[in-house]
Amino acid sequence: MKHDHSSQSRLDELVEHKDPGQLLFPSEYFDIGSPEAIHMAFSRLVRRNTLTRLGKGIYLKPKMDPQLGQLYPSLEEIARKIAEKEKVVIRPTGSYALNKLGLSTQVPTKVVFLTNGSPRTIRIGKGAITFKSTTPKKLSAKSDTVFLAIQALIELGEKGTTDKIIESLCTILQREGPAAVREDASSAPNHVAQTLYLIADKLENNGRVSSITGKPASTDHRTGQLPDGYEPKSR
Repeated sequence: MKHDHSSQSRLDELVEHKDPGQLLFPSEYFDIGSPEAIHMAFSRLVRRNTLTRLGKGIYLKPKMDPQLGQLYPSLEEIARKIAEKEKVVIRPTGSYALNKLGLSTQVPTKVVFLTNGSPRTIRIGKGAITFKSTTPKKLSAKSDTVFLAIQALIELGEKGTTDKIIESLCTILQREGPAAVREDASSAPNHVAQTLYLIADKLENNGRVSSITGKPASTDHRTGQLPDGYEPKSR
């Protein structure tokens, strides 16, 4: 009991010096007490409203806004903090990649990341973070934007990769340049790589390239959103 009390006092002191809005993980404090003692100490801090429990083994020091009340980190912020703690690489995929590129206005409540770490799903309130193990090649794209484009094209599939989507990606990838797009295309599946080579050619030639369907590219670039009836693939 004395040891547990000592662990609680030390944890109280450490948490007090954390900035509001900071994420905390019990496993980072096992050096000041046994895992059981630390978990119990975190539970006491939650009961005192000193910490908020977001999910299993994930806690938040509350940050309040006068108008909005308590502020919460995004699922990506939580995922990146976990990756930083575990020293692994994570990169967005699926419908979340579409959203980050602006190709979809739908903000997913379940986000998926490819990783070189352990696969698992972590539930955060009504949302979830999924880490999917993958090969080094699939994580090898140097440009974060090209990586997102690869994941978006995989999510859409060949049928969903319309001329409008290609034109939107041309605009998005303009800053990366054709050389970077071609280089990272080597990490993509064949049908996605072909689309990226097409985009690189369009960037190099100011858009004067036939579309992937063999027809002139659509001139309706007003929205750049997903085609009507698109639904994210089930995971």
